Amino acid sequence: MRVVDARVVGYSCGVQHNEVEPEETPASGVVAVHDELVRLVRQLVAGDRPPVGSPTFAQHSLLSFVARNPGCRATQISDAFGVHRSTVSRQLRGCIDEGWVHAEPGPLRSGHPLSLTDGGVAVLAGADARRVEEVRDRVASWSDGEIAAFARHLRRFRQGGDTDDSIGDGSRA
Repeated sequence: MRVVDARVVGYSCGVQHNEVEPEETPASGVVAVHDELVRLVRQLVAGDRPPVGSPTFAQHSLLSFVARNPGCRATQISDAFGVHRSTVSRQLRGCIDEGWVHAEPGPLRSGHPLSLTDGGVAVLAGADARRVEEVRDRVASWSDGEIAAFARHLRRFRQGGDTDDSIGDGSRA
């Protein structure tokens, strides 16, 4: 590998290296945003284990999608999330085993229509409340204006070229 502008070239993410900070340039700002997003996603996906009886980040995302799209099928979730059907099936199996999701009878080829159970609705509400509290704790020292600006910037970033809100609509992950 070679070093260019104090970044390692040939690897998609500088977060995985102990590297020298690049000079301040417009490109280094973009790299810094990328690296922080990677760190944030890793923290969300692989962070602390949820309390027993609570969904993982992936399960929370799946439960939120099913709540917004009752009757959806695993293939639709796979398409919306851009992951292989086996990944959705694995997460879905855990949600069904926990009693959070019910799979209706239907043709196996297209997948079974999915809905949340009463337990799934309660678990999702609890997970949403915990995640909102986590955000509240992280921005506790911020002003209302800073929080509003952060939300605007995140929305603008999220919509920059992708206006499909099928995954990110509403307030749930």
